[in-house]
Amino acid sequence: MILRKPKDSDVNDYLACKQTKELIRMYGGDTRNLKPLTLQDAKRHVEYIKSQKLNWCIEYQQRFVGEARLTVNEYDRRARYAIGLFDSSVWNQGLGTEVTKLVLAYAFEHLHLHRVDLRVLEYNHRAIACYEKCGFVKEGIEREGAFIEEAFQTDLIMSILEQEYYQL
Repeated sequence: MILRKPKDSDVNDYLACKQTKELIRMYGGDTRNLKPLTLQDAKRHVEYIKSQKLNWCIEYQQRFVGEARLTVNEYDRRARYAIGLFDSSVWNQGLGTEVTKLVLAYAFEHLHLHRVDLRVLEYNHRAIACYEKCGFVKEGIEREGAFIEEAFQTDLIMSILEQEYYQL
């Protein structure tokens, strides 16, 4: 597994993956009118990753299978973490845990952050289990803060502090 900046072939890898209902649901999207990705969608997504300083492509078995991102607030020495594995063939293999551990190492050991946090939909049990394995702690909830498919959903707020990271 490699975290890297995008390359031209990523557009084709992204385009080859199906937008499944489960994937879109875990991202908090609307699954009722799924449409296939277009070449323009794929190019736009890869260009967006390229334009962000701390946004990486996840390469696994020589394919672009997902992305990871830190949005840093330098003044407060904190960042918001996000990861998405859009290729369902790599789910349930520990890849999300491996990526998260790498990003946390970068955040704490190289960027010298104090805190990394994230938001995750309460029903995304696979992601929550991954984050807990990596040391994230549930610290709160935002009740019914996301309106998805005509229903309100709840987000969990999770974080890991630098001292917790170094204790692991």
